[in-house]
Amino acid sequence: MLFNSYVFVFLFFPLVVTGYYVLHHFGWRKAALGYLTMMSMVFYGYNSMAYLVMLIVSILVNFFLVRCMGADSGRMWRRRAVLLLGLLYNLGILFYFKYYDFFIENVNALFKTDYHFLRLALPLGISFYTFQQISYVIDSYRGDCGRYSFLEYAAYVSFFPQLIAGPIVYHDELIPRLRAQENHRIRFENLSKGIYAFSLGMAKKVLVADTLSKVVTAGYAEAEALNSVSTMLVMVCYSLQIYFDFSGYCDMAYGIGYLFNVELPINFNSPYKAASIREFWDRWHMTLTRFFTKYIYIPLGGSRRGTARTYANVMVVFLVSGIWHGANWTFILWGAVNGLGNLFDRVLDRLFIKIPIKIPRLIRVALTFCFCSVAWSMFRAESLEQGFLMIKNLRETGDGRVYGPLTEVFNKLLEVKLLGWLGLSPLIQAWPWLMPSVFAAVLVCACVWMRNTQEKVADGRYGIRRIVTTVGLLIWSILSLSEVSEFLYFNF
Repeated sequence: MLFNSYVFVFLFFPLVVTGYYVLHHFGWRKAALGYLTMMSMVFYGYNSMAYLVMLIVSILVNFFLVRCMGADSGRMWRRRAVLLLGLLYNLGILFYFKYYDFFIENVNALFKTDYHFLRLALPLGISFYTFQQISYVIDSYRGDCGRYSFLEYAAYVSFFPQLIAGPIVYHDELIPRLRAQENHRIRFENLSKGIYAFSLGMAKKVLVADTLSKVVTAGYAEAEALNSVSTMLVMVCYSLQIYFDFSGYCDMAYGIGYLFNVELPINFNSPYKAASIREFWDRWHMTLTRFFTKYIYIPLGGSRRGTARTYANVMVVFLVSGIWHGANWTFILWGAVNGLGNLFDRVLDRLFIKIPIKIPRLIRVALTFCFCSVAWSMFRAESLEQGFLMIKNLRETGDGRVYGPLTEVFNKLLEVKLLGWLGLSPLIQAWPWLMPSVFAAVLVCACVWMRNTQEKVADGRYGIRRIVTTVGLLIWSILSLSEVSEFLYFNF
């Protein structure tokens, strides 16, 4: 089930919120938690019962392993054996569904073999809920977990706002908040925050990201025909598409969490305001970054074992991040490029300590955005060949015009047609590239200078203007739901 769908907005969402608080009103805490868990399962299994069975089995296995670990608290070798078994199970499930065909493809290419592919559909959100359970198993081994009931653990893993595309939540960030008695009643301050954040997120996804996706899809479908201007437009549009798509999901998840009096960890903090690649990764998919830092970077030694070891650890983390995002060499290369960018930042920082050089922040922000846009082009490509073709196109000046199909896709939008009806039709026809270019430029400026959703929610101002904005965006977004599209991060 998708947040940006009629069935979620008009049926599932009202049912789950109403039922949860009605049960709490009568003091039936376990029933309320069970209802929330059951509805989360319905949310996940809406399109595939097979995926739901996988999720339930995963929850059962990991809970059983942690209980076994607790039962053998005095025998360290058994605890280590259970930890190893838990890691093998979770990583094995990921490998089987996400990487097996990729592995076989490369084995066949390298050794000229003919092993068969499984061609399995990737279960939605498997990377996210598997990583959450890996963190739970490791924390239990380290003795950092309280004792949770099975119902609490199942609610933690399946909590539907963060189930499919994050944020990656730790057990101590969610279960205590679901336990807290003061959170078992509707708090109207959180209700206001939640609806406002949800409306902003839906507008980002439906009105912005889905609009940009049409230009990006048309551009990558005809990559051979693009010149440098068209390629730059497509790259910028994809950078904005993935930004508003993921930001929109995070806002919606953040808002839904507030409706259950749960403040989910911030996962997205205006990354295009970053003035370096290191800062970018402190702002983009923040819970994934902290997961890799806690469970890979620090155990490898972090920055405690010298510069060379630190740089090697950074590259390992970014290569793992690339692989995590998808079973394709494009993702691995994208991870490697970001890792090298991170190392380059570190080298510059050391250099600037010795040779003080002041580069205006706006210039550094612009350079970081350009770097990310080129890297994202490889991320979006279906193959290394297509990714390198897009980069090569940056040198193809051509006639300097934007490729016609790109502008045609954009200018067919209802909002652009409305501008034509308002008298701007001659301008649009004379300069067909104008609307997509202005749209992209305005969005880039908004990413750099406007406050993000968390900052707006935190200010606590919910007057008439904000109410009108919330209602207006919700209505506009709902009326634009003719084509329900998945969030990009559902594929990871």
